[in-house]
Amino acid sequence: MLFKNATIYTMEQDPFVGDFKIDKGVFTQIGKDLTPDVDEDVQDLNGLYVFPGLVESHCHLGMEETAIRFEGDDVNEITDPITPNMRGIDGCNPMDETIESALKGGVTTVAAGPGSANVIGGTFFAYKTVGNCIDEMSIQNPLAMKAAFGENPKRCYKDKKIDTRMQISALLRETLAKTKEYMEKKEAGKEVAYDQKLEAMIPVVKREIPLKCHAHRADDILTVIRIAKEYDIKVTLDHVTDARCIIPQIKESGFSCICGPALTHKSKFELANMSFETPNELYKAGILFSIITDSPVVPQQYLSLSAALAVKAGLPEYEAIKAITINPAKILGLDNRLGSIKEGKDADFVICTKNILDTTNEIKAVYVDGKKAV
Repeated sequence: MLFKNATIYTMEQDPFVGDFKIDKGVFTQIGKDLTPDVDEDVQDLNGLYVFPGLVESHCHLGMEETAIRFEGDDVNEITDPITPNMRGIDGCNPMDETIESALKGGVTTVAAGPGSANVIGGTFFAYKTVGNCIDEMSIQNPLAMKAAFGENPKRCYKDKKIDTRMQISALLRETLAKTKEYMEKKEAGKEVAYDQKLEAMIPVVKREIPLKCHAHRADDILTVIRIAKEYDIKVTLDHVTDARCIIPQIKESGFSCICGPALTHKSKFELANMSFETPNELYKAGILFSIITDSPVVPQQYLSLSAALAVKAGLPEYEAIKAITINPAKILGLDNRLGSIKEGKDADFVICTKNILDTTNEIKAVYVDGKKAV
């Protein structure tokens, strides 16, 4: 197919009025005055805007279903603070209506997984928001290992196994140390009893996947950085509510930030400094960041609205669009496929009547892998 005369936000260059082609599920050509091939389907998008499919780098979409309670809540296994053997893909219902709503809102790929009840919660995976079989929708599994610091593990295991932040860190360190010992014995050919939890942690210790760290408060963010340095593991800093007061330390760490959600009440103490101004401070410091809904905390279809509110708080418009397209793709290690309109990348894109951050915008169509999905 050839799409002509649209205002195209490729996220690889400045927006321009031009054309692009797709074939076999990928972008094949982007430019101006492109000539159609014989029998090629040509769509004139004169007056319309095109953006890459939106990417959410941290949510629980499909894992806490809509309009029901415990029957559809598969986000947190609150029976043990250390559950790295949980797999998010096993708790995701692809036919829940929240996924269709996300797609209609222009969100074509999400990173989803367990919540923040446990110190180690299990694996995140990435999937496209089209289909009825989660195995077919998944594009990378595992993607990351979930970890959590601060109030949530303390609250969920109060008077059981966790009373303080010190114990959260101790449990994580113990698991990392045991995993390293277990892995080294296996690699040396020594006989070891199979341990499902430690097996699940090996990709973290080998730096094959990052530890995806829920951390709101400044001291928790700094604890993540401290432990990451101690054990030489990759991490992402997720939520980072207090990031503005420790910008130099985050910048020095080199770790990327997954920022939000901010479109909520300050429902607990560690959200006291929650603000849409945080993304702009990260941008000014040159820290790679994305903006999230943490769906279902904020409905997934309001990802673009969350970015728009960051613009209202000072973030440049183009940087806000990057924060829901190419930036999350980079943070997730999926930018070879997603996040921009570029030859060879998945043909995931959104056709709009206005800028995607404009609250009066109407989404006219959403394509996933080159096929019209909305």
